[in-house]
Amino acid sequence: MNIFVYDKSFDGLLTAVFDAYFRKTFPDDLLSEGDALPLFYDELHTVVTDEEKAGRVWRGLQKKVSVSALGCLTQSWLSELPEVGMLIFRYIRKAIDSPRSIETNFGDPDVLRLAQIWKKVDGERVHLMQFVRFQKAADGTFFAAFEPQYNALPLTVHHFKDRFADQKWIIYDMKRRYGFYYDLQEVTTISFDDDSRESHLITGMLDESLMDKDEKLFQQLWKTYFKAICIKERMNPRKHRQDMPVRYWKYLTEKFNPVIE
Repeated sequence: MNIFVYDKSFDGLLTAVFDAYFRKTFPDDLLSEGDALPLFYDELHTVVTDEEKAGRVWRGLQKKVSVSALGCLTQSWLSELPEVGMLIFRYIRKAIDSPRSIETNFGDPDVLRLAQIWKKVDGERVHLMQFVRFQKAADGTFFAAFEPQYNALPLTVHHFKDRFADQKWIIYDMKRRYGFYYDLQEVTTISFDDDSRESHLITGMLDESLMDKDEKLFQQLWKTYFKAICIKERMNPRKHRQDMPVRYWKYLTEKFNPVIE
């Protein structure tokens, strides 16, 4: 049994592919640094992430599969599922070794599984755009928080930059403790530590003292509207949870919920 240990980055994974072909030995399992090793194994190889090696693998892959298939790989990687690294490794190996494209060969379990993972991550991307609730701060910056199941926040940056190009905003992943800030010019990655002066934002909701003077009024108007249009006789909790996953509820401006109240 051959074990490759890498740094759990996408470039690290591509470097592992390069090392495997260079060494002519392929891993039976990919582990991240610090993971417990199995009791018995034949060889242990530590992968040192190298951008040049990763780039060579990626350029080779571009000749074997379509742009959409490459997007499927990178988007599936954002699922952060335990098995996704090995799945992508096997997919890349099959794509390189095959004389024809494998991307529509859903009879292959790895191709099928990655397509399923891609669909889940893409669904999370859509949910992030659907259920965003911005709060306006006193300095004019709009703040929105999420706790997505998958690490789909980077997939939404282009949408928010295009849709809200005329206002400063922060979108923040509360689960992974990072986000993106748009200053009307460019988007930068940010992170709030518990000791920073912005640590209150870790709660996901702006303190009333930091809100714009009209924000509280607009929130109350939205809650009133939401409550007024609710028809209790047509309440369908199961459908409600299906269309709007529960993990998004805590960051919705409209605190009234027909399923709960």
